[in-house]
Amino acid sequence: MIDIGVNFINKSFRNDCDEVIQRAVNSGVEQMIVTGTSLEVSQKSLALAKRYPGVLYSTAGIHPHDAKSFDEKSLDSLKQLLENQEVVAVGECGLDFNRDFSPRDKQEECFRALIQLAVDLKKPLFLHQRDAHEKFMSILSDYDLKDVKVVVHCFTGSKDEAVDCLEAGFHIGITGWICDERRGLHLKEFVNQIPLNKLMIETDCPYLLPRNMRPKPKKGRNEPAFLGHIANEITECYGISLEEFNREVKKTTKSFFGLA
Repeated sequence: MIDIGVNFINKSFRNDCDEVIQRAVNSGVEQMIVTGTSLEVSQKSLALAKRYPGVLYSTAGIHPHDAKSFDEKSLDSLKQLLENQEVVAVGECGLDFNRDFSPRDKQEECFRALIQLAVDLKKPLFLHQRDAHEKFMSILSDYDLKDVKVVVHCFTGSKDEAVDCLEAGFHIGITGWICDERRGLHLKEFVNQIPLNKLMIETDCPYLLPRNMRPKPKKGRNEPAFLGHIANEITECYGISLEEFNREVKKTTKSFFGLA
């Protein structure tokens, strides 16, 4: 299995990141992609990935929450990060109109700049969208993305939104949100309509611990060793074997990010 979204720079992993990585590998997670959510986090993500060649990769981007910090200087720094072979995508970037931690015009400015960066470098885009679907899709439609692969990571939207993404040629990342009986059950109603060549899986750890895990970890923290639980949950919706599901999703993920 491959976890396409791990937030290892989060302070909750400060004291035991190496152990968490080893547990993941021991549980069958062969590779993980460390998410860059700001310039500083992107730099630290790359440094961590370099310590685990072939196991960890990273992204370089600015999350919409941090878009208020974006300027031309940060764009130049991201370009430099993306020259490293370990950095496999531009992002995390996108729009978040749920919390509005950055002004919406600044979110759009940053999002557009990073889309253009991906177009220029022909790098995949690792995207975030919350409560901003129409604007999100409208902005993306302004760009020629024929040479840019796109994944909408941590997808929590409706079936109609998923259809919009798939019709645009985008990939979709599913997390432990699908294990949440309060907010994620709607995903089970249509997840099996996402072709396996467009689906990837992720924990988005330390966030989104699957609510139906038993027993729950003492720390209440999600980690990539739990990716198998999420894979099991999704596989049941497809009505295929776990082996087939993991094989096809792994193939999709390696192709998308160009992983060895």
